[in-house]
Amino acid sequence: MAGEDDTLMWSMAAYIASWNSSPLAAPAAGLAPWRLVERAEPLVRALAAALEGPAWRRRGEQLVHETAIVEPGAVLKGPLVIGPGCLVAAGATLRGGNWLDEACIVGPGAELKASFLFAGCRLAHFNFVGDSVLGCGVNLEAGSVVANHRNERPGQPIRVRLGDALYGTGVQKFGALLGDGVRLGANAVVAPGALLVPRTVVGRTALLDQDPG
Repeated sequence: MAGEDDTLMWSMAAYIASWNSSPLAAPAAGLAPWRLVERAEPLVRALAAALEGPAWRRRGEQLVHETAIVEPGAVLKGPLVIGPGCLVAAGATLRGGNWLDEACIVGPGAELKASFLFAGCRLAHFNFVGDSVLGCGVNLEAGSVVANHRNERPGQPIRVRLGDALYGTGVQKFGALLGDGVRLGANAVVAPGALLVPRTVVGRTALLDQDPG
């Protein structure tokens, strides 16, 4: 392992082109993605407080844009921001602090935990995405999973790979940073700690593990 995350020079804009103009740019400046999702709940609360206005509906710690659709049977647990034109389908579960930019879809039976979705993300039915950051236009086919915890390595922090080196994150839960336009095929699994550059494609039923050791 080459080092810890605080030794890294990090640029979210290298993965998400709209990062610097997004509401996250200021409150999350300089944070690596695993530190961003670690702070998901307070960050989402701050984003919600900044957004409140006549076009938004608040229910406790849930802030939903008036043009978003939340179908009956969806389970919403705050803090949560659901942006303009989003769809959260029946049977979906959102928990742990989530922010959805505009025109995102969380499909039937999908689960989203402590994650940040940029514009146009689409999670099909029966996805799981945990402790992750998804760039614009990311698409997950049915049954694909972004895992957030290494069950096979109890007590060991998640590691990420940059180039040929592995770096410790210091966190027990981190799923992935999926850059703009990443595509996951049906029943694909992305192992914890993945950093996928824009427009990466993971094939159907594939396992992508950047730290298989």
